[in-house]
Amino acid sequence: MSALGPGCTITPQMPYTLQDQNRLDIVIYEEDYLTRALLQEWLSQAGYRVRVGRPHEADLDRPADLVILNVYMPKQAGAQWVRDIQSAHPDTPIIAISGQFRSGLCAGGATAQTLGVRQVIAKPLIRADLLEAVRGMIGASE
Repeated sequence: MSALGPGCTITPQMPYTLQDQNRLDIVIYEEDYLTRALLQEWLSQAGYRVRVGRPHEADLDRPADLVILNVYMPKQAGAQWVRDIQSAHPDTPIIAISGQFRSGLCAGGATAQTLGVRQVIAKPLIRADLLEAVRGMIGASE
């Protein structure tokens, strides 16, 4: 066992590096575990910092650069979540995802306007489409 003194090296461990603090922050609200894990993996690999919001417990005190939200969660009306997030953080862009959207739906069209979000994406999700939408709204992560 070593003791503190000359020649001793202490390396502090921080939860985030300075580089992490400069990364763009995305919050995901998705009840389906596999979809949530896939979104986390894709976005983290692309260089974004990803937080998972607990379904039905939106953390509206902590702002984010972007919110990705499943609007057809069975126990919570997604449209109400959108209103709550917009009320707390009116400048935070929201991407709505759902298996109820039809493929080929216009990303920023009437459905997005009706929900009050910037973009909608149909499930099953395609990685390239999701990352293109994210980059289009908040830019590439550094």
